[in-house]
Amino acid sequence: MMKLYFSPGSCSLASHIALEEAGAAYEAERVDFAQQQQRSPDFLRINPKGRVPALVTDHGVITESPAILAFVSQSFPDTPIGAPKDPFAFARIQSFNAYLCSTVHVAHAHKRRGSRWADDPAVIEAMTLKVASNMGDCFELIENTLFSGPWVMGETYSIADPYLFTFTGWLEGDGVDPRRFPKVYAHSQRMAERAAVKKVLSVAAG
Repeated sequence: MMKLYFSPGSCSLASHIALEEAGAAYEAERVDFAQQQQRSPDFLRINPKGRVPALVTDHGVITESPAILAFVSQSFPDTPIGAPKDPFAFARIQSFNAYLCSTVHVAHAHKRRGSRWADDPAVIEAMTLKVASNMGDCFELIENTLFSGPWVMGETYSIADPYLFTFTGWLEGDGVDPRRFPKVYAHSQRMAERAAVKKVLSVAAG
C-alpha cells in the first residue's frame, strides 16, 4: 500500500485528491509543520528536502507534486484521473502543472517563505507586498489563456484540476479575491462538490 505524507493547507492537497479520485489503496499521514515534523530525522529519511508531498510506493519515494500527480495518473489509467493516451494531450497537462509548480507556487511562497531568497528584512517585506499582485497576474493568465473549461483541459477531468483547485484555495490568503476570475472560481466550486474532494478535505480538517 502506498503512503502519502501531507500537511493541511499545502500543495500536497492535489496529490491527496488524485489518489482518492483514482481509488488507490493508500494511507495518508499528516506532517505537522507547526511542530517542525518536516525537519525530524524520521521524515528527512523519507524526503531529505523536508517538504510535502512525499509518496512512498513499492518502487521507492516520489516527491514534487507534478511527479506524484503524473505517477498516479499513469498508474490508474481507467479512472477519472487517468492519463490520456495521446502524448500531446498529456504534455499539455504537464505544461499546465509545471507552470503552477515553477511560477505560481513560487509567487505564493514569497509571502511566508521570503527567507529562502533574502536575509534582509526590508527585502523580505518588499517581496511579501508583491504577492497579491503577482498571484493576480498568474491567475489572469490562467483565466484568459490557459483554462479551457469546464475543467482545466476542457471537457475531460485530469490531474490539472486538483492542482489548480489547491492554488485557487490560496488566493484569499494572498490578498486576491478569487471572484475576479469567474471561470477559475466556478471551477473551484465545481471541484468542491466532488466526492473525492469532500473526503480529502474532511481528512485534512480532522
